[in-house]
Amino acid sequence: MLAAHADRERAVDVLRAGFSEGRLQQDEYEKRIERAYQARTVGELSLLVADLPQGPSAMQPPVLGPPGVPRTFMPVPLPPPATNGKAVGSMVCGVLTTMTMGLTGIPAVILGHTARAEIRRSGEGGEGFALAGIILGWLSVAGWAFFLMLFMIAGVSSGS
Repeated sequence: MLAAHADRERAVDVLRAGFSEGRLQQDEYEKRIERAYQARTVGELSLLVADLPQGPSAMQPPVLGPPGVPRTFMPVPLPPPATNGKAVGSMVCGVLTTMTMGLTGIPAVILGHTARAEIRRSGEGGEGFALAGIILGWLSVAGWAFFLMLFMIAGVSSGS
């Protein structure tokens, strides 16, 4: 593969790092720099830096796949699936239960269950949002049920 200007600069950076760490003598460093700027292929550049630590490349993310395969030929990662809108709505309603005194609890549960069914069918994302909405919605409904039960018990006991 033909070397690009960026490939040459990368090799020169590795050579500079090797020289500054004391791994190369001055004359060897100068010869390799000259050969790096004259290199036509990536293979020639690889030979110039093969005996040196890769310097700045250790900070780059690792390339998945077999070594020696250019990134150009690696498979393109798939984008994440779209998030289901009802799942987002369920979570928003679930979070709003504290501010609406529990009025959005039932919509959170309904939207959450609907969203989970759609997610299983379509493969969309947002399972966590839907589950959070369902949990918060049911907590709100349970809280209201508990409050009403206490209210009825207090009414019955005061009426006797």
